[in-house]
Amino acid sequence: MPRVKLFDEQEILEKAMELFWKKGYYATSIQDLVDHLGVNRASLYDTYGGKKELFYKAFQYYRATNTQALRKFLNNHNDIKEGFRSLFRLAIEESKQDKDLKGCFVVNTTTELVPNDSNAHQVLCENKSTLEQLFYDYLSSGVQKGQISEQKDLKAIVSILFTYYSGLRIITKVNIEEQELYSSVDTLLSLLD
Repeated sequence: MPRVKLFDEQEILEKAMELFWKKGYYATSIQDLVDHLGVNRASLYDTYGGKKELFYKAFQYYRATNTQALRKFLNNHNDIKEGFRSLFRLAIEESKQDKDLKGCFVVNTTTELVPNDSNAHQVLCENKSTLEQLFYDYLSSGVQKGQISEQKDLKAIVSILFTYYSGLRIITKVNIEEQELYSSVDTLLSLLD
């Protein structure tokens, strides 16, 4: 008779994501996962195949939910410049409230797993492309609305915005000088004038 799973897979992915995000991939042991998830070792292996497979499923879950939330967040802002300003300010606010100094799961994974894990490199390149396309589409809507000049090099601006956003998630783990950061956001967004 086949075993019946006695756990919610989405809940397991969320819990695994939290643990990997807080501790990192290498510092998280199988026993840490068993204890944190409340799932026995055999079920973990049967369902996910092991630590690495669980990590990537949790990471994909994070990427999917984060991308969806980011798209919705930006689309709720008609003014493109204000949408990006709100996004960067939200990142600063989230960092202030991050008592564990977890930062961004994607950024953490990049610094921990690249260049030694080719699968991580591929997934992170896909993530970068996805977010840059999201930013590009949002900027393009600003051009269509007449908020951004057609003469602007949107691809270059997207690259700068993505780099800034990723860097912001790193620097706020070290030091949060709010006024300095808000000033840098304003300077960056002057590219859209």
